[in-house]
Amino acid sequence: MKPADIVHLHSLSAPTLSPDGRRAVFAVTRPDLEEDAYLGSLWSVPTDGSAPPARLTRGARDSGPVFSPDGRWIAFLRPDEDERAQIHVLPADGGEPWKITSHPLGAGAPRWSPDSSRLAYTARVPEPGRYVGVEPGKEPPRRITQVKYRLDGLGFTNDRRSHVFVSAPVDASGEAGEPVRVTGGDFEHADVAWRPDGSELLFAASRHETRDTDLVQDVWACAPEEGARPRRVTAGDLDAWGGRFSGDGSTVFFSGDEIGPDLDDFVGRTTGVWSVPADASAVPTRLTPGEGPRMTGPMLVVADGVLGLAENRGAVDLVLVPFGGGVPRVLVGDKVQVQSFDSAGGVTVAVVADGRSSGELVVVSGDGVRRLTGFARGPAPLPMAELTAHAPDGYPVHGWVTLPEGEGPHPVVLMIHGGPFAPYGHQLFDETQVYAAAGYAVVMCNPRGSSGYGDEHGRAIIGAVGEVSAADVMAFLDAALEDGRLDSSRVGVMGGSHGGFMTTWIAAHHGGRFRAAISERAVNAIESFHGSSDIGSFFPRPLYGPPEVWAKESPLTYADRIGVPFLIIHSEEDWRCPVEQAQRLFVALKLRGHEAEMLLFPGEGHELSRSGLPSHRVARFEAVLDWWQRHL
Repeated sequence: MKPADIVHLHSLSAPTLSPDGRRAVFAVTRPDLEEDAYLGSLWSVPTDGSAPPARLTRGARDSGPVFSPDGRWIAFLRPDEDERAQIHVLPADGGEPWKITSHPLGAGAPRWSPDSSRLAYTARVPEPGRYVGVEPGKEPPRRITQVKYRLDGLGFTNDRRSHVFVSAPVDASGEAGEPVRVTGGDFEHADVAWRPDGSELLFAASRHETRDTDLVQDVWACAPEEGARPRRVTAGDLDAWGGRFSGDGSTVFFSGDEIGPDLDDFVGRTTGVWSVPADASAVPTRLTPGEGPRMTGPMLVVADGVLGLAENRGAVDLVLVPFGGGVPRVLVGDKVQVQSFDSAGGVTVAVVADGRSSGELVVVSGDGVRRLTGFARGPAPLPMAELTAHAPDGYPVHGWVTLPEGEGPHPVVLMIHGGPFAPYGHQLFDETQVYAAAGYAVVMCNPRGSSGYGDEHGRAIIGAVGEVSAADVMAFLDAALEDGRLDSSRVGVMGGSHGGFMTTWIAAHHGGRFRAAISERAVNAIESFHGSSDIGSFFPRPLYGPPEVWAKESPLTYADRIGVPFLIIHSEEDWRCPVEQAQRLFVALKLRGHEAEMLLFPGEGHELSRSGLPSHRVARFEAVLDWWQRHL
């Protein structure tokens, strides 16, 4: 795989099934270097496999399809002339779609009412004189009164809150009436769902007085009408979202994290499936075990339980959680990552990725899975080999090694993931494939602090992030280097976000093991991160400890120990790890006369390597390969 081969990587949206389960619709999106954008359209396939997938829409950026409960319509998102996503409706049996929303900042994912007459969704409402019809630099000044006022990849949120809307009745004539705004106030709202009888909506929001200083988020319910008064369903002591009613409307199921007695401890928490009476007559009950697995993504209430996704040692399983609670039953597992799913008419489909594909649609049955699509193209991926090493204290460290073609010995790139509560896993990863195809053995693992291995594993790094993580990462590297096909004299280290933090830390504390380093979008100085990051107000203390230890825990403190050539990659509009984190490290290295370079990407945020402009993703790959070519 060469850098420009990212154009061969496709992504499938969450599928939607017709009510009878006979047809699945989904969006297929790919990077396009000529347009320097991500282009996609809707596709359809019969679930019995009787025909290949067929393109359904001619739009260039169509996404998020969802069938109406009566099977007549498909709602989806398509950008308008100002590139703002608006909800469109397409007749399920064919025809031209029509636009039913015209929000100045676009609309969010649509959710059909049970009678298929209306759609609920969220949309951002800008303050007068902002974002629309005015140059950004000529807007009036922003008055900031809260610490949670912006979000990486979006921008300021305090002057364009997200509210719940309900569309006018869907009209086959193509005319769109005015939607009804359901929520109000200075709050963010998300995750809309309907009650089965259509009398209420569920949504997630932090509407309590202390929302600026804690991590509480509740599930709320209200009537789908203007001026409705929301009522809280959860108990105000969890981070809760994704609420869904039971079939009879008596129970609400939701995803949630416990956040400790001070309501701010998010580190390593294993997300669970919870239930609560819809009338809030009792406190929520956790249905999945506290020690795991960690639930991730949306859920769906079906006849015999709750379908959801569960992280499991680098895999993501499709599981069924019993209504009464207990260990989830795995429906799709093994060495794969299930990305999304739907179930209707006795049929369940899922988008499943593995080491050979970035995701294909399959039908799930008791006998396994049957593939419905085959969108993968481009070079055949190199295989990832699993490895388990042991840290100095005997703790097992799980990960993978990908070898280039040829006998070697090959130069080595040690990659460290972000988060830290995130995993590497069983999927086609463009980073791994590009570096391995260029001749480097790629070593990557899930040290303590990663997700998918239980709470204890995720929380083991609290107060000693660099020290504990480095012990695991270096032990895994040592185990990988026992393979004679890897050249222990030519090793580089790289990582982004928390992985960038660890790259800087390891270069300072274990630099003698490496020839060079690349740190991307990193946290380097905790104190300034605390005041400049979009999550800085709450992130550092539960993870790194109290402010008096932040200097000790900051990689920048040890910059004078870094002795290897050092490349810093950052985005100018990164609000998660602001660019000052890169600049401070760069200046510290350069003033010592050290070999250091900094590559800054304009117009990009924290997600550059995953969803930045295709041209920027290619340029980043080329810069990384150039650096390793020079130093390894």
